[in-house]
Amino acid sequence: MRSARVIVLLGVTLALAMAASAIGAVHFQHESFGAFEKQLAARQIRAATFNKKAHTLHLSMNDGRHLLVSYPSHEEPQLAAKLEAKGVSVAVEKKQKKKATAAVHHTLRYIAGGIVVLVIVVVAAVLLVDRRRKLGEGAAGTPPAQQNQPPE
Repeated sequence: MRSARVIVLLGVTLALAMAASAIGAVHFQHESFGAFEKQLAARQIRAATFNKKAHTLHLSMNDGRHLLVSYPSHEEPQLAAKLEAKGVSVAVEKKQKKKATAAVHHTLRYIAGGIVVLVIVVVAAVLLVDRRRKLGEGAAGTPPAQQNQPPE
């Protein structure tokens, strides 16, 4: 009985969280260029943001709606001037800077170099120990060739 209440409570909480996130999201409705010009003439536009790469214009209307208008690429300066003349705040979307991947590349390079140096040191240590072991056996009094022969 108690677990059922907990499950229901978690479900309601999840539903409320999803509804709250959907309320905060802005949804742009597509609008024609001709309708945009009529709304501009009627001073219904509050703010505009140009996306130069996609040649689109994000509009915030006085009534709270958000519209998306495609415009010809060569008309961007004229549209910005018209919008500013009507008292609309104009902005341009800025490109987001990419994260610095060069730093990661150099970090990986240093790690790989460290591993190579470590392998060289280990190989050198093994060869040195093996050489000393062989020299120690030879200096013990019996030549290495006679060590494996049975006594007579």
